Order: sequence, then C-alpha cells, then structure tokens
Amino acid sequence: MIMKKIVLTIVAMLSMTFAYAENENVNAVNDVKTYDMSLNYKRLAVCLGLNLDQMEAVEDIHQTFCAEMMNAATASKDEKAEMVQSAVKKDLTYMRYVLDEKQYRKYQTLLNVTFNNRGLNQLVSEK
Repeated sequence: MIMKKIVLTIVAMLSMTFAYAENENVNAVNDVKTYDMSLNYKRLAVCLGLNLDQMEAVEDIHQTFCAEMMNAATASKDEKAEMVQSAVKKDLTYMRYVLDEKQYRKYQTLLNVTFNNRGLNQLVSEK
C-alpha cells in the first residue's frame, strides 16, 4: 500500500515536471515568433509607394533589422530591451535616409502598430 502511494506520487511529480517543461518550450517558441519581423516587401512597397531604388534599399535595411530582432529574441532578459531599442533606432535612422517624409511617417506608423500588436512596445519605451 505504501509502495503504491510512493509510485503514484512520483508519477504525479514527473507529469507536473513534464508539463512545466513543455510550457517553457512553447513560451520560447512563441517568444521567438514575436520577434520575427519578416514581411512581404512588395506589399510594403505598394503601401509606402516606393520606387525600385527605394525598394531595394528598404529590403536591405529591413533584413538587417530582422536579424537584429532575432538576436534580441534569444538574448537574456537584461539585454533584450537594449537590443530591441538599438535595432529600432538603427532601422529608423537608415529608413530616414531612404524614404521621403510622407513614406517615413507611414513606415513609423506600421512599425508602431506591429510592435503594439506583438506586445513589444514596452521594450522600446523602457529606459
């Protein structure tokens, strides 16, 4: 009888441990997806009214931004906010050189909406 209780207790503890570990893996995957900023460049070009030269430059700049955001996704909590802020600052600085005023404002709006929808806005507004 006592042996049965011990075995049942161990089984219950192991199942709770596995459930916790599974949630950790799901959270890690969701966290990485949140930082994935890849997009359809043709749709962005239409939305912003880009010419061919701008489209090529925007694609290069945004690919760098995507890489920096993915690096931030895998960083420690202490470094994450700083890395996101740095990536956003560089992205906006480079876009400022490529886009005209109207396009730049629209791009800022799109970026802000994306960050708000993904819950990343608190990382940008920290500090």
